[in-house]
Amino acid sequence: MGDLAGTNGLVVGIANKRSLAWAIAKAADAAGATLTLTYASERFADNAGALADTLSRPAQLVPCDVSQDEQIDGLFEAVRAKHGGLDFLVHGVAFASRESLSSPFAQTTRPDFIQALDVSAYSLIALARGATPLMETRGGGSILTLTYLGSDRVFPNYNVMGVAKAALEASVRYLASDLGSSNIRANAISAGPIKTLSASGISGFTKILQHYRDRAPLGRTVDSSEVADAATFLLGPSSRGVTGEVLMVDAGYSISGM
Repeated sequence: MGDLAGTNGLVVGIANKRSLAWAIAKAADAAGATLTLTYASERFADNAGALADTLSRPAQLVPCDVSQDEQIDGLFEAVRAKHGGLDFLVHGVAFASRESLSSPFAQTTRPDFIQALDVSAYSLIALARGATPLMETRGGGSILTLTYLGSDRVFPNYNVMGVAKAALEASVRYLASDLGSSNIRANAISAGPIKTLSASGISGFTKILQHYRDRAPLGRTVDSSEVADAATFLLGPSSRGVTGEVLMVDAGYSISGM
């Protein structure tokens, strides 16, 4: 797995050992990348530090609340000071309040809607803007985010997050169009349901997992390592002709009509 040898990568959104961002960070490290990792607040600092210590190369750790522009600016200043340039960015951040997930969608409040779209979708735009000049110094780069089929179909208790993911996927396409002239690619992975910290906020998640097992052509769900392997492909040179795409990593569930 040498596709990322000699590259500098930024992985935003390390929460704990079950987060998809961490799975991707591990795979990128194994593929040869040197990483900068971010965590949202001091609540996650110890976890992020302990995880970073397990990587094969020392990782730069930077706190970053993606709802704060000054923290995003500080993040890229830290990356520039440490590495000079950037080859890839992984956006693994999403948030919606428990109330907005559990209440009927029509009851979504304006503050909850704004927060979900800001953290889960707009943050990709802000991070891409900060990453662009650092990628241009390297001759291009790859931007990757994480989405879910709830962007296109209604899933129980997903609600405003489904709308946020739809905005996220549209943002991927517009970023791919804007940044292509700088040889910067933007893609997303739509993963099947995996038990992560974010998933714990979705009521009935166990039923969703079983439904996937019953309906997916492979007869199972996916695990974080499968998502991470797909991410390594999209971050590296093997996918140099791929941009603006949403890659389904869901054991085939999304192709099924019944």
